Amino acid sequence: MTISKLNLHPDLKRIFIELGFSELTDIQRKAIPTILEGKDVIGQSQTGSGKTAAFGFPILERTVHGQGIQALIIVPTRELCEQVTTEIRKFSKYKKMIITSVYGGVSIDPQIHNLRHTDIVIATPGRMLDHIHRRTVDLTKVKTLVLDEADKMFEMGFVDDIKDIIYQTPKERQTLLFSATMSNEVHDIAIHYMKHPEKIKVQSYVDETKLAQFYYPVDSRGKFSLLVHILKQEQHGLTIIFCATRDRVDAIERDLYNLGIKSRALHGGLSQGRRKEAIELFHGNKIKILVASDVAARGLDIKNVECIINYDLPKTSKEYIHRIGRTARAGKEGKVISILSEFDHDNFRMILRDNSLNIQKLDTPDFDRIKTAPRQFRQSSGFKPKAGVRHRPRRTYGADKPNFNRNNRNSTAPRRFNRSFTR
Repeated sequence: MTISKLNLHPDLKRIFIELGFSELTDIQRKAIPTILEGKDVIGQSQTGSGKTAAFGFPILERTVHGQGIQALIIVPTRELCEQVTTEIRKFSKYKKMIITSVYGGVSIDPQIHNLRHTDIVIATPGRMLDHIHRRTVDLTKVKTLVLDEADKMFEMGFVDDIKDIIYQTPKERQTLLFSATMSNEVHDIAIHYMKHPEKIKVQSYVDETKLAQFYYPVDSRGKFSLLVHILKQEQHGLTIIFCATRDRVDAIERDLYNLGIKSRALHGGLSQGRRKEAIELFHGNKIKILVASDVAARGLDIKNVECIINYDLPKTSKEYIHRIGRTARAGKEGKVISILSEFDHDNFRMILRDNSLNIQKLDTPDFDRIKTAPRQFRQSSGFKPKAGVRHRPRRTYGADKPNFNRNNRNSTAPRRFNRSFTR
C-alpha cells in the first residue's frame, strides 16, 4: 500500500510526504488501515520502525479540535514523552490541534492549565496518575488509548498504574498497544482490556547483514582503559556507551572528560534540563558520544548511530537486542562492541542462549593502562575522606568483586579469564 491510498485527509498525506516518508514502513502499512477502521491493535516492533507515525496519523484523522481529550498516549520515560509529543506536533502541522505532554520532574501547575484545553495527551504513567488523583484531568472523552513501549513500562513496575489509568477511560474506546516483546503482562492487558485485537508483528528494523557484533575479553582493571583505546583509535561516528548503573554512567562521563573526550551522560537521576540537553546535543551531532543507562535511552529514536559499546553487559538477550537495535538501520552499517571482563561471564552466557545473535570474539588490542582513573573518580564525584580515617580506594569501573573462599571447590572465583563460551 502507498501513502496515496491511505484513507487520510489530504493535509495529513501532504505532511506525511513532506517529513520524508517516501514509502510506508512495515508497521505503518499494516497498522494504519486497521487503526483507521477503529480496531484494537497489538503491534510488535522495535524502536525506529516508524510506529509513532503508525498510530499518530490515525489519531489525528479521528480527533476533532475542541472536544476534550480524545487521545491518550502513555509512554515509559520523560525523554520518550517529549519525543512522541514533538513527532505528533509535526504530523499536525496542517491540522489545528492542541497537543500536551505530561511527565514528572517539572512543575505540575502549567500541566493542570494545559490539560483543560488540550485534544491529545502524551504522558508518563506516574504523572498521569498524579493528575487523576488530583482530579485535574478528564479522560471521559478518550476515543483512543495508546500504550507505547508497553513491555518496558511493565518492566519498570507500572502495571498497576496502567490498569488504574485504563479504568478512567471509557469502555468503548480503541486500545493500541505497541511493544518490542510479548511478555505475560502484555498478554494480560490484551485479554482483560482489549477487544479482539489485531496482532501485527514486523521484522526487526535493523539490517543484520550490515551489523557487526564483537566482544573483547579484558580483566576488570583494564576495562576503562580499553574503552578509551577504542574511542581514540577506532574513530566511530555517533556512539552510545551503555552502563548498568547511574553511578557508572556518571563516572565514565566525567573521566572521559578528564581525558579530553567529550561526551554526555543520560540516566534517570539527572534533571530534565540536563537530559534534554544531552539528547539534543547528540541528536544534533554536537557531541559524538552518549553514555547512557538502559531505562533513560529506551525508546529514543536517534538516527545514524554507528556504534554501540556495551561497557556493562545486559542480563538478558532481550535487553541486548534492545540496545543494538539503535544501529545498522535503513541500510547503513553499524557495529556493536562488548567489553567483557571476568565479572560479565554469567550475563554473556545468558545473551548467547539466543542463537540468532552472531557475536564474534576479537583479540584484545594492546592499550595503555590508565592508572589514575580511580583517583579521578573520587575527586570528580565530590568524595571527601574524613579527617584521621583511612579509606580504601574505591573500584570505579569493574563490577563488584564477589565474595568467595579460595579453598572451596565450588567457589565462584574466576579460575581463568580467557575462556571460550558455548551456547
